[in-house]
Amino acid sequence: MKKSSHAKIIPIQLVSTQTSTASSSDELISLCQEPGKIYSRSVGGRFARLRWVMVWVTQLVFYGIPWLQWNDRQAVLFNLSSSRFYIFGLVLHPQDLIYLAILMVLAALTLFFFTAVAGRLWCGYACPQTVYTEIFLWLERVTEGDRLARMRLDQAPWGIRKIARKSGKHALWIGLSLFTGFTFVGYFTPIQALANELIALSFSPWEWFWVLFYGFATYGNAGYLREQICKQMCPYARIQSALTDMDSMVIAYDVERGESRGSRTRAADPKALGLGDCIDCTLCVQVCPTGIDIRNGLQNECIACAACIDVCDEVMEKMNYPKGLIRYSSGKGMADKLTANQMVKRVWRPRVWFYSVLLLLVVSIFIGGLSTRKGFAVDVIKDRGAMARETGNGDIENIYRLQIMNTTEKMQIYTTHAQGLPGLKLVTDPVLNVPAAGIGSQTIRLTLSAEAAQEHRGKASPIIFLVETQAEGKVVSVEEKSTFFIPR
Repeated sequence: MKKSSHAKIIPIQLVSTQTSTASSSDELISLCQEPGKIYSRSVGGRFARLRWVMVWVTQLVFYGIPWLQWNDRQAVLFNLSSSRFYIFGLVLHPQDLIYLAILMVLAALTLFFFTAVAGRLWCGYACPQTVYTEIFLWLERVTEGDRLARMRLDQAPWGIRKIARKSGKHALWIGLSLFTGFTFVGYFTPIQALANELIALSFSPWEWFWVLFYGFATYGNAGYLREQICKQMCPYARIQSALTDMDSMVIAYDVERGESRGSRTRAADPKALGLGDCIDCTLCVQVCPTGIDIRNGLQNECIACAACIDVCDEVMEKMNYPKGLIRYSSGKGMADKLTANQMVKRVWRPRVWFYSVLLLLVVSIFIGGLSTRKGFAVDVIKDRGAMARETGNGDIENIYRLQIMNTTEKMQIYTTHAQGLPGLKLVTDPVLNVPAAGIGSQTIRLTLSAEAAQEHRGKASPIIFLVETQAEGKVVSVEEKSTFFIPR
């Protein structure tokens, strides 16, 4: 085919790529370079005390609950071998996993609610990564000293002093990590028996694996990865921007009050020097566990630990300036100079009300479901080998497999009745004993006289199995539907 003489020709010109290649290379290096180690400085103050209160509370709960006893057993035990989950007075079976699903929905909604109200409170005070990093940092300060001492120790050549301090730190880290792994496995294997196995070093292969695996994860995450978990691996940092808005209470730096920054003596007048209240001491950066500068605005790496608030308030107090240069506030509050009461009123906005209503609904469903549990569950399986058979006297017989799950911690006696068809008789013994937190089964034979079956020939008629037991002086019953088949 002949090309048209009027076709457009776009000239191709050679362009030097030296500059663009260099800039791309620089950008690649800056993105891929190894992040420097963060030496966070210790800080005191009200928020630091609150963080340590949460450390104590969460760890007393985690390490202490497996040792609690309830009805001659471990209070909280997820016994995977017997497929039973014990949570104080509750005994849950795999069929009760709906409660676990509701709990996960409840946890997600709670996280959404508190994030919309006050940002990453979970991250700053209760997240396991934050809590264990705080503990590991404290052990590091005990063995190596505070920020400057640790920096000097890392820069110093290897010697007896450095080896002793580093070895002491890692020994404490490893000990705590292994104890954490042991406690974690204690939620799935009775911890007292696990302790006896530990003394005899007779763990099963799976117990060895999970103790070492969880211990190694604690050691690596809290000892080495630390802020990288929050900055690079945690998805919560990425979605918080979708959960917060200008009325969410977050940690904020008062730019109008703080700028321009600059050092000065305590007696100097900042206004005469053309300076704001920020003396540019950089302590807010030094105490930050993720190494950010809050003065550059809220960043997704901020875990809302409020360490910068504590140290900045200390500096403001020493300089005789008002506290609150860095404080909990909202974007709207900073922009419009709202008071604390005005910001709190604005917190209750449509999205927060929506989360509140959903939370109340899910909590109601969860509590209602638990409170209306019967203490046992019934499952009826019809014999599929023979749908029905005719006895010698002409009666019609159907056979069923009845399975009763006792979710209480006492042996129960259950009585079975069959209803739904006139003349329906239960031939087998209707009484079944089921051990505590156990499952019992029996074969049930139902018969229907030839006269009563005549009008139901060729039909599968609905029937009901009524299972009853005595619980706390009351009769508790559960109904389970099935069918009675009558051949032609």
